[in-house]
Amino acid sequence: MDDQQQPTSPPEEQGGETITAYRSLRELLDRASHKAFTTGYDQMGDSGIAEALPFPFLAIVGQTEMKLALMLSLINPNVSGILLIGPRGTGKTTAVRSLTNMLPMVERSTCFYGCLPEDVESGGLDAVCPECAAKFGRGEPLTAPDRVRLVELPLNSRIEDVVGGINERAAAHERLRLRRGILAQADRNLLYIDEINLLPDEIVDAILDAAAQGIYTVRRGPVSATYRARFVLVGSMNPEEGRLRPQILDRFGLRVVVRGLDSAEQRLEAYRRVQAYLQNPRTFIQQFMPEINTASAEIQEARQRLRKVTLPDKVANKAIKLVQDMGIDSLRAEITWFEAARAYTAADARDTVTEKDLQIIAPMALRLRRSDFMINYFDAQQQEETELIERLGKLTGKK
Repeated sequence: MDDQQQPTSPPEEQGGETITAYRSLRELLDRASHKAFTTGYDQMGDSGIAEALPFPFLAIVGQTEMKLALMLSLINPNVSGILLIGPRGTGKTTAVRSLTNMLPMVERSTCFYGCLPEDVESGGLDAVCPECAAKFGRGEPLTAPDRVRLVELPLNSRIEDVVGGINERAAAHERLRLRRGILAQADRNLLYIDEINLLPDEIVDAILDAAAQGIYTVRRGPVSATYRARFVLVGSMNPEEGRLRPQILDRFGLRVVVRGLDSAEQRLEAYRRVQAYLQNPRTFIQQFMPEINTASAEIQEARQRLRKVTLPDKVANKAIKLVQDMGIDSLRAEITWFEAARAYTAADARDTVTEKDLQIIAPMALRLRRSDFMINYFDAQQQEETELIERLGKLTGKK
């Protein structure tokens, strides 16, 4: 997509606001980053009510790759998560938390037990609770539209908080009942972990198990429960504070290296926007709402269009050869690469992935995939195999 493209149509007036049509989400990101905003934030009085007003995602200056990766994860959950790597103060946490105004809608179960129509399709009416079986028989829906949520996992979480544990209130009445953990709450949502490289090993293991299976089981004495945990994992980390375990690094589809802004002009613009946001967040956010609403609608449309997007074998085979030439063993490399490219294509209102689409996504999908340890390990193993074959040849009299 060309960053220099002009809007496809002139601005339109809707409800007193000027709405600009954009060719793609990429163009919207770039233009919103350079949008001029007005000052005069002291004109609005203080309501005295505390309210969560995250910094607008589209008001973040620069950091195009980070913003693009996060938006692709909203379009296609199959990108398997985003890892943001960079020093402190580069906007990683701010960017993730600012997604709340653009999160798409999904179909979510209305049942306490989480019954879904696919349960009936795979296991019949016995696979859902009696109430949902009756609703399904009457032709009533088992789900309802709901917005995707951003669920955060704090560093000080206990394993009981993450996977779930005994409901203390029920236990006080001599009844055993499990309560849902953070992983279950994250089902069909975004699960965000700041400073993910500092998580205790037992919690990392629980996340790995849930991410791999999409479900997990909790057992507490005689009581057990199985929960769905189909989440998009988003993590951020500062590498100088510690390394990330290879097992969980492999679970992140896209890896973004977030650096500080190089341009003095951009850094000054970032300061001005932060200052304006701190003085009056509500008014500052309002100036970016037309772009935020447009982006939200584009994301929802791209999610629907994604089903029709195809990847030609000719294009895919060239990409696979590149992965092999780089010595990347994990199949997740091309799976993530292709799924992210499909999301990018859907965001551009097209149905066929091109080589250019793959080229744009490649750095995010393929970086940090090779392991020096495994390369050295296989080299040593090959030497051992060669020596073994030579000695076996001498033993059998073959040269």
